[in-house]
Amino acid sequence: MAERRVTIGWAEGLHARPASVFVKAVAATGVPITIAKPGGNPVNAGSMLGLLALGAQGGEEVVLASDAEGAEQALDRLAKLVSEGLDELPAAA
Repeated sequence: MAERRVTIGWAEGLHARPASVFVKAVAATGVPITIAKPGGNPVNAGSMLGLLALGAQGGEEVVLASDAEGAEQALDRLAKLVSEGLDELPAAA
């Protein structure tokens, strides 16, 4: 299983607009991804309700994970999005 530990770069955490940006970015990768707080239960990263229920705040660490084909590249792009608090998914390398 591939995973990335990343600190949330959005000051407001994964709420409202940043959560929407993140869910759209996950869908754009075409790879099933989970997100969790360290030691917590993972939720579907492509689910707005799951993401909001996670309650992840700015500056907190989260774990992105997937065991699907293409996971490494997708996780790298999503980790950059989250850590830098970007408004869209970075281009594939």
